Amino acid sequence: MCFSSPPTPVQQFHMLRQRIQQLQEERNWEEFNSRRLEPGTILPELDSIMGGFIRQPLDHFNKQNRVTFNQQYWVNSGYWRPGGPVFLYIGGEGALSEFTIAMGHHVNLAYQYGALLVALEHRFYGFSLNPDMLEDRNLPYLNSQQALSDLMSFHQFITQKYDLTQNNTWICFGGSYSGSLAAWFRLKFPHLVFAAVASSAPVQAQVDFSGYAKVVAQSLSNPVIGGSKQCLDAIAEAFAAVEKLVLAGQLEKLEKDFHSCMPLQGHNDSIELLISMADLFMFIVQYNNEGENMVNVSSICKTMTDRRIGSAYERLVVASLMALKDIGIRCIYCSHTGFIQQLRDTKVSQHSYIRAWIFQTCTEFGYFMTCEDPICPFSKLVDLKFQMDVCKDVFGISDRSAQEAVSFTNEYYGADHPKATRVLFVNGDIDPWHALSILEDQSPSERAILINGTAH
Repeated sequence: MCFSSPPTPVQQFHMLRQRIQQLQEERNWEEFNSRRLEPGTILPELDSIMGGFIRQPLDHFNKQNRVTFNQQYWVNSGYWRPGGPVFLYIGGEGALSEFTIAMGHHVNLAYQYGALLVALEHRFYGFSLNPDMLEDRNLPYLNSQQALSDLMSFHQFITQKYDLTQNNTWICFGGSYSGSLAAWFRLKFPHLVFAAVASSAPVQAQVDFSGYAKVVAQSLSNPVIGGSKQCLDAIAEAFAAVEKLVLAGQLEKLEKDFHSCMPLQGHNDSIELLISMADLFMFIVQYNNEGENMVNVSSICKTMTDRRIGSAYERLVVASLMALKDIGIRCIYCSHTGFIQQLRDTKVSQHSYIRAWIFQTCTEFGYFMTCEDPICPFSKLVDLKFQMDVCKDVFGISDRSAQEAVSFTNEYYGADHPKATRVLFVNGDIDPWHALSILEDQSPSERAILINGTAH
């Protein structure tokens, strides 16, 4: 990958995720095309997959506000049989493509049950925004409540377009944030959607998400996926050595060893370096074995426990370079000032979703990943204050406002006891986000599946 400017630490983590999604999409399209050649296989013709835009109000709750935007959607009618159900795939904090309704478990189910497949991209992400929508005056319209109302309008649009009736049962699907939206759509609009499948859905908002690093630590020591206690101990030892260099002010050595794009200018840049390095391990755990031929827990632990390389610190240098090569990043961008400036940029670009998502964390969900749990192997210098200061510096949102917003989200949706019916929560115990999801059956119709050894 080539970029006009080096990616910020947050961009690096999202680029890792995009790389995984790209590989998954390529793999699924290869499978789609190969299956078309298999005798007896029934797949939809490509012309049965179509995309379009629906006009949505910027504010569903104020009819005096006449501002609208175009929201992208996709439809696959190739499996649909008269009277069949509608499977709605809900978009999250990123762009959607036709791949969303061409391959996947929900698509296999659509073939089995003769369902109409539809997908809606989330407002403010992908192609679903106006050129000025990232400006501060418009950001308040970026929230999950408006997103659910978008789904309500989309439901009406599809119903009219395909002449549906109440006999066409709607079931929604989503993963990660959109998994939460799937559960919440069923919770708040039970008259529109019959059931929901919420995968890796962090339905509980949390300001200090120290549990993320706790699950990462447990996963790195899990032999089921190639981890070990020796691996975890080596990572903790290595990060302790890095932290010691930070506190001693030996920044030039860190710049060289961990391929900083530019000189580290003081404490905040050092923290950004520590965050970026921790992100690499967090990503490897969160998406373990999701990308073919990519670094996973097993391979990273082999490196971190290979004493022939040298000290734990030297092994960390090698491991971080392995991960960077996987996504085509030559250096780590650690300028905190530059990071804040990029987040303040309101122009729509390939990285716009990062400004949008961080705004949502500041105003709805928290999810600030700290290293305050005793088992966390990374640096304790990455604390809650440093994370929440970004909300203040970029959006002018105080700590108190962010905390109140998270409390409201939990009150509004029910946190880890949403009291919805006909919702299936699916999680993997390697995925750090499962700590904020539903892991046990809440009722006969609010079920949970926790799968051993699987990720996000």
